[in-house]
Amino acid sequence: MIIKSILDTDLYKFTTSYAYIKLFPYAMGTFTFKDRDETEYPDAFVEALKEEVKAMSSLRLTTGEIRFMSGACRFLPPFYWEWLSSFHFDPEKIRIERDEQHHLHVEVSDFMYKVTLYEVPLLAIISELRNRFFGNVANMEQICSKLAEKVQLSDEHKLTFSEFGTRRRFSFNVQDAVISYLNENAHYCAGTSNCYFAMKYNMKPLGTHPHEWFMFHGAQFGYKHANYMALENWVNVYDGDLGTALSDTYTSDIFLSNISRKQAKLFDGVRCDSGDEFLFTDRLIARYRELGVDPTTKTIIFSNALDFDKALQIQDYCRGKIRCSFGIGTNLTNDTGYKPSNIVMKLARCKMNVNQPWKECVKLSDDLGKHMGSDQETEACLYELGLK
Repeated sequence: MIIKSILDTDLYKFTTSYAYIKLFPYAMGTFTFKDRDETEYPDAFVEALKEEVKAMSSLRLTTGEIRFMSGACRFLPPFYWEWLSSFHFDPEKIRIERDEQHHLHVEVSDFMYKVTLYEVPLLAIISELRNRFFGNVANMEQICSKLAEKVQLSDEHKLTFSEFGTRRRFSFNVQDAVISYLNENAHYCAGTSNCYFAMKYNMKPLGTHPHEWFMFHGAQFGYKHANYMALENWVNVYDGDLGTALSDTYTSDIFLSNISRKQAKLFDGVRCDSGDEFLFTDRLIARYRELGVDPTTKTIIFSNALDFDKALQIQDYCRGKIRCSFGIGTNLTNDTGYKPSNIVMKLARCKMNVNQPWKECVKLSDDLGKHMGSDQETEACLYELGLK
């Protein structure tokens, strides 16, 4: 059994789930899987995946887990954990199949506050099974040797980072070993996005909101208003907590033009998850100054497929201009000598209630090739935003 706890996921899945409960309790959505490498999966892979999904259905939140999360996440009310203690993954909600080209297709549909919880565990399962089926074996001695070098670089240069590697980890055991080492040795590791390991190693769980929050708002309220309304609604739920704004759902150009002075002052900073980090830094600083906000009081969290050498270059560039931190995922939990899986699950469609028609969801990106959505809806989105 690969997923051993409902907490074996990223914190922002719970914060987003609660935001849906509070503001959009009847909204429904569908998440779809995409393998950007177009991997050909063997016949037995689908059956193994279905067995893992079936095993997930037995997971329940424990009293100890509720106690830890209630103490670590004051911004989530007790009733949310009470509700989550009754939640279970439902295999009937998950459609898994393989097409004629042996490409994997996975789709999950449910109320938004529930369906969002499936994304990270499913990706973690697929990533680990993929390694098993293709005969990839982790060399723990090699992993620890590389990890020691990364931690030494972080300590020497006071480079603050968080572990963000659940969804594309090599395996549960590799992530466990990595976080254990970080907890004992990395002086500038701020925490982990994985709530299970945060509890196991008494670390701080970290995270705010995902692209899906903005994609939902774009589909329901229009792409021009998506960034502004998504941030306003986040403030309505969390009243200033969890104050890192995701900047690239509809390109950083659109985000920077949409962000208001109130939002720029209220949010602690932004997360940069695609594009040229150095260019984005310059443009964000300029926007803060334009809005009368001191950029040295704000923070950029960089999280776009980083390694520690790249993070150090970015830190040097930001010094004296703006604060920075780093969310590092695959380079920590899947740096094994094998090519990591390039897989995602994104919100494909949503509706406000069962009586409304489905609306397609789109995610643009500052990186070429990372747009998500049908060609027709992506074109419509680009046109509405004046990007085409």
